[in-house]
Order: sequence, then structure tokens, then C-alpha cells
Amino acid sequence: MTGIKYDLGSDQILTLTIDMPGQSANTMNREFRAALTETATKVQADLDKIKGIIIASAKKTFFAGGDLNEIHQVTREQAKEFEDMVDGLKANMRILETCGKPVVAAINGSALGGGLEIALACHHRVALDNDSIQLGLPEVSLGLLPGGGGTQRLPRMIGLEASFPLLMEGKKLAPKAALKAGIIDELASSPEELFSKARAFIEANPKCEQPWDKKGFKIPGGAPSHPAMAQKLSIAPAMLREKTKGCYPAPERILAAAVEGAQVDFDSGSLIETRYFAELVTGQVAKNMTNTFWFQLNAIKAGGSRPKGVDKESFKKVGVLGAGMMGAGIAYSTATRGIDVVLKDVSVESAEKGKSYSEKLLAKKVSRGRMTEAEKEAILSRITATASADDLENCDLIIEAVFEDSDLKAKVTQEAEPKMAANGIFASNTSTIPITQLAEASAKPDNFIGLHFFSPVDKMQLVEIIVGEKTSDETLARAFDYVQQIGKTPIVVNDSRGFFTSRVFGTFVDEGIGMLAEGIHPASIENAGLLAGMPVGPLTISDEVSLTLLQHVRAESQKDAAAAGRTWQPHPAEAIVDAMVDTHGRKGKAAGAGFYEYPEQGKKYLWPELENLYVDQGKAREVKLQDLKDRILFIQAIETIRCLEEGVLRTVADANIGSIFGIGYAPWTGGAIQFVNQYGVRNFAERAQELTTQYGERFTPPALLLEKAEKNEAFS
Repeated sequence: MTGIKYDLGSDQILTLTIDMPGQSANTMNREFRAALTETATKVQADLDKIKGIIIASAKKTFFAGGDLNEIHQVTREQAKEFEDMVDGLKANMRILETCGKPVVAAINGSALGGGLEIALACHHRVALDNDSIQLGLPEVSLGLLPGGGGTQRLPRMIGLEASFPLLMEGKKLAPKAALKAGIIDELASSPEELFSKARAFIEANPKCEQPWDKKGFKIPGGAPSHPAMAQKLSIAPAMLREKTKGCYPAPERILAAAVEGAQVDFDSGSLIETRYFAELVTGQVAKNMTNTFWFQLNAIKAGGSRPKGVDKESFKKVGVLGAGMMGAGIAYSTATRGIDVVLKDVSVESAEKGKSYSEKLLAKKVSRGRMTEAEKEAILSRITATASADDLENCDLIIEAVFEDSDLKAKVTQEAEPKMAANGIFASNTSTIPITQLAEASAKPDNFIGLHFFSPVDKMQLVEIIVGEKTSDETLARAFDYVQQIGKTPIVVNDSRGFFTSRVFGTFVDEGIGMLAEGIHPASIENAGLLAGMPVGPLTISDEVSLTLLQHVRAESQKDAAAAGRTWQPHPAEAIVDAMVDTHGRKGKAAGAGFYEYPEQGKKYLWPELENLYVDQGKAREVKLQDLKDRILFIQAIETIRCLEEGVLRTVADANIGSIFGIGYAPWTGGAIQFVNQYGVRNFAERAQELTTQYGERFTPPALLLEKAEKNEAFS
């Protein structure tokens, strides 16, 4: 039993310490399953000698869950074999759970997924009182369900309704919150007390049985047949479908497993759970999400895009130029990570207004009990609001976050750059202007880089790092370190107008507005975006960013085309945007009117006049929903392939993570390139050609796509 240490003490208390060899965290891999089988067999043989069992961990965390390397490789043909394996694992957990002796989980660190399921299979749970510890069942975020009994034990422990946020949303809890929720039973202030309390429970409870194994057990809050619960469950599927738009099978299967399982005995419910689990594991959505949100995201976080051979840097003082929404958000995200920030604007009043953004966010945390007043003041004290460039003296990094105007950016660069530390780096937060062009204003273009944050900065996790022609590897490595130091996810791209995310985002909004130009009803356009899996429709997001900004970006792109001697190819969306702004005075949400009306009281609604101005009733009735959804997803994926082809994107991982975290590309797909792979590269190229014939040359398959299709080779 190399993975589980079997230590039966003189007091007849058996301690099972999980310590999977060669791993930083315990997982439910093949070796663990073999060790658990051997352990369960030995426990049965030694039962007369055992007073109670403590399950503990030798790792910093308690248990990390299933082995995703194994799970990701399971095919539909292997579904029955997989089900048998899962049922065998759960049978061994049941041997311990039903042995009649008290079994206690001594939770010394985070217990997520299978880790919490092991704890739930115990009769008592004691956890270290440490806010950094997380307890939860986050499988749904990877398109899966808790397959180790989580959909059965948790509802029987705390009730169906209380369990749904943890099961269907993957909500994680700190130990205090888990205690309040009834998921754990006691807190311990030290490892010594953890085991002391575990032993005390065993001494006080010589015989133990789970509530659901006792005759007459009733689920807290009522079984599905209870009138009050039946009424809630009757509308639950519709509410769930409203959230998932039918794109995510996992939450629906979790609901089914929990509700169906609650109507039968525990062991039958466990079999129901396994069937749904196998369905998800072998399904494409889980493959997509696991590939991107686990394997590719972890590769990025491990520094896969960071140049090698450069020592890791820790930043101490960062300057931010411009105290608008972006600059204020960057200052907040930096200061909350313990870094001093100089927030500079044209006046002290403007800079203080930017600092007040941090004060509001922190005050909200204090009001919710997530931070003390002293902690709030400590963070605010790190932000210096100023109008003087002299305060930027010795900044390790200065980030320019002023309006998207090349001349203005050049001016602030030349004013601030001389104040930096000798080896400091200068970054622009531009979303579209080429970094090589902006670096012309710098005295040190090798120390100049792009750091494209997304709004609102405090919520958006992605930062797009843009490498100019003269940007050094050292500068890139240090910029990468800064992004990780403030707790965000970096992707690295090469230079071009709009880089990667803004280019792809532009195709999304243009395609949606272009549909309106064709006479398609705006409600159909918006719904198609949502049903494709985008977080909002293209008209909604156009209003959010403002139609005047779309005009500005287009004008800059036209200048680039003229300078390069290229003929500008107008998009059908351009005439609509110009009419909305110039003829109808509807500039977007911030201006109070765009594609939507924004009443002071009540919800926004589509501007009724759109139907009179643009909708062709015949076209609106005849259009196929699948065509609309395909156009929205395909146009973005095609532009992403172009970015790979042109060398703007360096890796497929950056493409997938950037498309989802940066522009909200439908997460169920696993990202823009994973969408192509799962669709089938040849099938995708054929469908793109069909869309080209129907809707225009913008859907023309790029040469790289045709090359991959010819070889039937996935992007990797």
C-alpha cells in the first residue's frame, strides 16, 4: 500500500494517511484505486481490532480529486469499462463507510472534487481553520459531475436545494463557511488539535452509521416528492436551461443525478450517478473544457509562454498613467497584491477620482465581512494619486492607460519614461494600436511592451502581453512576472493592429451588426449569440464598448491600410454603425442610447425603430438559427486561425484561453481553436466554404486551415 499508509495504533485507532508517490497532490489515479482496494480488504480483515478510522493526508492539500489525465482519455467505446472502474472505487469507499466503526476525515488542506467526496463518505469531518483552504465540488467547471458519490451524499446531508449551488455552480467554501453550511462538523486551530478532535469523536461514538443508511431516513428539506420541493423542482430545469442555453450538459446531468438519486436508496442512486458521469466524461463538451481550462491553462500558469533563462522578478513600485476606468482598475489590482502604485492624471482631482474607485471596491468587501477596515486602509495607502511626473521616480514598471490616441500616448511616454528605475520597463494598455508604432516614442524600445487589460480590470483575469519588434525577451519575461504577481492570467502575442483579442472581438460585433444590415431581426441576432454560448449578444456588447469607439478603431485601421497600400474592404456593418451614430445620434450605452434603449427605471430593451429601419420581414422569418449561430462562432474562429497563420498568436493554448477569457468566446467549445478541432478540421473547412458562398469572402478558409484540412490534422 505505497499510496495509503496503514497505521493501527495501540489505542486501536487506525490512521490511513494518503500519500501518493511522485505527486505533489493526492489524486484518484490507478495507483490510488489499487491502494484503496487493498486498504478496504485489510480493514475488513482487521475489523475486530479497530476502534475507529482517521483518514488523513501527507500532502499540503487533503486530496485534489480525480486524475484528469486518465479521465480525459476515456472514449465512448470505453464507457462500460469506465463505469465498472468508478463503481469499484465507490464500492471500496462504501466498505469503509458501512464498516460500523466511526470514520473521521482529518482535513489539513483543500479538499476539492474527489477529495471532498472522500470526506463526505466519512461519519465526521474536522478541518483546519485556515481561510486559504477550499472545500467544494468544482467538476462542473470542466463539464463534469462529482462522480465519487457527491451528487448523492451532499443532498442527503444538507438537502437538495442547499446542495445545488455547490453541485451545479461549483461553489467553493472556506472551512468556516463549510461548517455553517453543514458540510464539515468541527474546526481545529492546529494539526495537533485536528487529530485530537478526530480521536475524541471516535472515543465518543464507538458505533457509527450514516444517516442515509438508517431506516426511516428523510432528506433534509424534503424529498423530490415533498409538495414544497416538488414545486421548486418543477421549474428548476427551465431555470437551468435559461442559464446554460442548452450548451452545457453537466449542470443538467447533475440536477438529474441528484433528484433521481434522491428517490431511491443510496446504492441505487450511486449507480445513477455513475451512468451520468460516464456520459459526460465521454462527451465532447467535457473534452473541450478539460483540455482548455485544465491542461492548457495550467501550462500557461506554469510559464509556458515565458522566455527561459531570465530570473523571476518581483515588482515593488508601479506607475499608472491615466486614472480613468482602466487605469483605476489596474491601480486597484496592483495595490491589492502589496505593490506600491503611483496613479497619475492631468490633475490631482482626476487622480483622486481614480483612487476612489479602489475605495469603493474595498468598502464593499469590508461591508460583506471579507476584509477589515485596517486592511482596506493599508491597500489605499499604497496608492499615491498625483498630477506630478516626479512621483514616478524609480518605478520598476510604468503602465500607460490613456485614451486610444497615438500622439497622446507618445506624449505621456516621453514625460514619464525618464523617471523610471534604470532597468524599468514601460507598457502600454492599448487595445488596438501596434506596440512597435508606440515604441517609436520610447528611448528604450527594447524595454517597451504592451499590457492589454480588459474591463472591468478587477473582475477580468486575462492580460494580453504584446511583444513589439524591438521588445527584448527579458522585458517579456518581467512583464509576464508582473501579470502573475497581480494574480492574472497572461497570454503572449506578437504585434499587429488589434493584436489578437481585439481583432477577433471586431469580427464578432461586425458579424452581428452585419446581420442587421441583411434584414435579420435584432432579437434573433441577440438570441443566436446567446444560444451559441457567447455571454451576451453582439448588439449588446457593441453598445457596451460604444459605437463611436467602433468608428474610431475602423478609422485607425483604414489609415494602416492606406499606409500599407492596401485597398480597404468595407464591411456591411459599417453603414449601420455610421447611421446609428451620425444620423440617429445613438452612440451606445454610456450615451444613453444605442441598439438598446436604457430607461432610468426598468430593464433595457431593443430600440423599436430598428425593426422599421432595417428588418426585412421575409428574411427575418426564413433565416435558420443554426446559420446565425455558425456565423458568430465561425467568423471568430477563422480570424483566430489567421492570427496563428500570421504569427500574431504563438500557441494554440494562448488562442483558446485568450478567446474565452478575453472576449467571451463560448466556453463550452474550449476556445476558438478547440472549436475547430472538435468540429473536425475538414468539416470546419467545408462549412467555412459554404458560409463564404452564402455570406461573403470574410469566411474564406485561411491557407493554414486548408493545409490542416488536407492532412486531416488538428491544431496543436
